[in-house]
Amino acid sequence: MTLPFFSFDFTRKKHRMTGFLTAVLTLSFLVTTVGCGEAPKDFDAYTQQLFCDSVAANTLNLHYTLSSPETYGIAPSRITLGDLSEDAINAAHAATENTLSVLKKYNYRSLSEEQQLTYDILYDFLSTEQSAADLVYYDEPLRPSTGISSQLPILFEEYKFYDKQDVEDYLALIACTDEYFVQIADFEARKAELGLFMSDTLCRQLISQCEIFVRNPETHYLIETFDKKVAALEGLTDSERQAFCTRNASIVTEQVLPAYERLSDSLEALLGSGKNDGGLCYLPEGNKFYQYLVYYNTGCADDIAAISTRIQKQRQEDLAQAAALTQKYPTLWAECQNISLAGMDASTALTTLEREMLQEFPSPPKTTYTVSPIDECMADFMAPAFYITAPLDNYTENSIFINAETDSSSMQYFTTLAHEGFPGHLYQTVMSYDAGLAPVRTTLNYPGYVEGWATYVEMLSYRYAGIDESAAELLSRNQSALLSLYASTDIGIHYSGWTFDEMCTFWDSYGISDKTALQEIYNLIVAEPAHYLKYYVGYLQFLDLKKTARETYGDAYSDIAFHRAVLTIGPAPFSIVEKYLDRYYYSESKA
Repeated sequence: MTLPFFSFDFTRKKHRMTGFLTAVLTLSFLVTTVGCGEAPKDFDAYTQQLFCDSVAANTLNLHYTLSSPETYGIAPSRITLGDLSEDAINAAHAATENTLSVLKKYNYRSLSEEQQLTYDILYDFLSTEQSAADLVYYDEPLRPSTGISSQLPILFEEYKFYDKQDVEDYLALIACTDEYFVQIADFEARKAELGLFMSDTLCRQLISQCEIFVRNPETHYLIETFDKKVAALEGLTDSERQAFCTRNASIVTEQVLPAYERLSDSLEALLGSGKNDGGLCYLPEGNKFYQYLVYYNTGCADDIAAISTRIQKQRQEDLAQAAALTQKYPTLWAECQNISLAGMDASTALTTLEREMLQEFPSPPKTTYTVSPIDECMADFMAPAFYITAPLDNYTENSIFINAETDSSSMQYFTTLAHEGFPGHLYQTVMSYDAGLAPVRTTLNYPGYVEGWATYVEMLSYRYAGIDESAAELLSRNQSALLSLYASTDIGIHYSGWTFDEMCTFWDSYGISDKTALQEIYNLIVAEPAHYLKYYVGYLQFLDLKKTARETYGDAYSDIAFHRAVLTIGPAPFSIVEKYLDRYYYSESKA
């Protein structure tokens, strides 16, 4: 069956950017100073110590997680971007094993329900990381969109200055870029020795990224945005502002940009080292690593065959519903192509979304946000939009970035802001924080829940735009079907070993045969394994949870109660969300 659309946007590769994206690797670990003897009696105090130790180990994580670390008893420590050395990786493995040993000594039944939830999630996360401890060099810190080199500039740019010390810390932090990139280069060299280095196609793309980033050093946006932030910071004298601006310009031009140039040189020296231009399954333990990535990214414990079947089932349902709509209303698809939301700027769109969502979602706490354009020099490599997670102790300040070239009158602009803002990432974050999320859980990454939620609400948001109900349904079904193709392709390439020609055959069966666009899709999915699954499989998990809740509660079911329950539970593997859903749904439905 052919998809109902005639053109498609293969650049829809949105990612959530958080303060944790600069962690060591996908294989990120908690670091704890607590020994593996008897478990501390106070479970909350123990997890609080885990939280403090973890965020303090990386200055970016600390700054993006807490605006006032001192309120958590975290004293100033060494400024660092992290440690990618082999010693640090081994220490992280040991810390993971150590923390699991301590957790096992708790009497689970003696914990409160909220503590049991934290315990279950923490145990799952650490067990998952431990299962892949021997596959660390299969991971890739340098990816075109989600890698360190592409994310770091945005995290530098958005680094907030709350006081003078933050400026000092920031300047010390960006000066660490070269040392950190040397460690990344060493890591990549080790991957090359093991036959696990990236393809030349991906390597050249990253080299190009670095070359573009270092252009126009004297007017670089890391200089211009710093100057604006310092100008807005209260409590500084004019001479202090000038001194800070001079120091920053010097560090950017003499240390940060040269660090990118040296990284580019290191990558160029490794060209030809890659042994695999295809999916992970062609590497010795590639399938094992892919299975880890799928669970890590989706939070779905089903085997890959079952996940693939579920994706296909949803696609068939979406296509059938879309076909029924276009049969009933023959001009509907053409009408959808001409929809314009004139005058719908970011502020208007988010205000509309926040108002219209209240028919299905609980009211959010009071919060503020800014919407900023992605800098021109990074626009070709970054997602069309992303949300940067607010600090746990100051979640009224939120930041959304969106590509300035996106047509603000388009439906895509509206649904993208729904994904990133209300009722998407921004809303999900502040609701989970407001519900009392245990601090240690902010150090654990569950992309399937987070991106699945944002995709789930994005699909609902077509109905909030004030367009015809049938048009909203068709556009939503079309978008779901399109994303399902990416998800199936991810599994096809990385688990089943599809070649480019085999992928083209799959897409051609749905009426899409543009080889140039398909080559870009192939390259993107090879470079970002399991990336699309976090969106689509996470979305399907929320659909299945909602279906279960409807069947369980019957006439007592309400969307508001369901959404409040899953938001209160917060980011977690979906087996754990389902385990606790009845407890939280029951209490919330009686609220």
